[in-house]
Amino acid sequence: MIAQLSPAIRQYLLVTGNYWAFTLTDGALRMLVVLHFHQLGYSALEVAMLFVFYEFFGIVTNLFGGWLGARWGLNRTMNIGLGLQILALSMLLVPAAMLTVVWVMIAQALSGIAKDLNKMSAKSTIKLLVPDQQQGQLYKWVAILTGSKNTLKGVGFFLGGLLLTLLGFTGAVLVMAVMLAVVWVCSLILLKKESGKAKFKPKFKDILSKSKPINILSAARFLLFGARDVWFVVALPVFLASQLGWGNWQVGSFLALWVIGYGFVQSFAPRFTSGENSSAQKQAVIWGALLILSPALLSFALWYGLPVATSIIIGLAAFGFLFAVNSSLHSYLIVSYARADGVSLDVGFYYMANAAGRLLGTLLSGWVYQEYGLVACLVISTLLIVLSTLAISFLPQREAAASSAP
Repeated sequence: MIAQLSPAIRQYLLVTGNYWAFTLTDGALRMLVVLHFHQLGYSALEVAMLFVFYEFFGIVTNLFGGWLGARWGLNRTMNIGLGLQILALSMLLVPAAMLTVVWVMIAQALSGIAKDLNKMSAKSTIKLLVPDQQQGQLYKWVAILTGSKNTLKGVGFFLGGLLLTLLGFTGAVLVMAVMLAVVWVCSLILLKKESGKAKFKPKFKDILSKSKPINILSAARFLLFGARDVWFVVALPVFLASQLGWGNWQVGSFLALWVIGYGFVQSFAPRFTSGENSSAQKQAVIWGALLILSPALLSFALWYGLPVATSIIIGLAAFGFLFAVNSSLHSYLIVSYARADGVSLDVGFYYMANAAGRLLGTLLSGWVYQEYGLVACLVISTLLIVLSTLAISFLPQREAAASSAP
């Protein structure tokens, strides 16, 4: 059956499967670390600090990874990412006495490098598999890859909470390391060689984007993901556990269901938005404006003392739906605007901004929640979405951007 598919479809399935497996362990590991170290008595800010290297090295990786992908080929950067994730998981298998903050931060640094090598490679490869004139098809493939990834990340959240309950921290990490090792071996054998290798030899200075559309999209992405993570990454799970008294499996399951639903919406976003560049930019502005309402209204609900659990469930559902559409549109636009030759340079720079936004959000999530509470996190989220929407409104038409490109 698979042998009858076109080479492009087979590579798409391989890349997607690789990305899926990685994402499953990445989501599970994040939930494991948050819940396990919160149980050990770490404060919200201390838990956030465990992810600082994860996000910081994601920034560095996307800059250098895009350059390496253009020089070495995307198959190599993807497989390096898988190998590093296995190493990161293995580092967490040491005796409990060795799981110091510094040790976990180093393991998270490797995991951050691995994740962004894998994501940059997967998103860049899609650009090469779809003819430039088939923008609708490109949008659908990017949406499926992105949405299914986030659905599995949600499954990973659930898996992390479940494995922590059933097997403990060490047992859960061991299971994930073995599973990913099997996927890595398959990827080394089956993934197409030389994919994404640029015809020109990119210089080191090429890691910084000189394209106005890429810079605008990167700024919008930075602000958008900072807005999500400022309240979702640390503040929300700690709030659910400490203020509402939810157990590990309840927190993990709730956040897992949110991310799964979020992923489904991303996958189906092309059905109620357009893959044409002229309208995709306008719709990104409209959907961004709608997204502003979600954290703003939720902050009002909590401030005025409406039922907390009900408000969070409804507010998080609305935020997830609107954020998913925005994320899907933004993900399509960067792949569409990126140049075909050396695509990983543009995509790498863009996801560098994405990682920087996550780093900002993660740090603010721990610090602002600890000092001022969840409502303050939601207010900051609202302001960041306003700025992201303003940024995307300055994006030029794709044809005009292409004609003025250096």
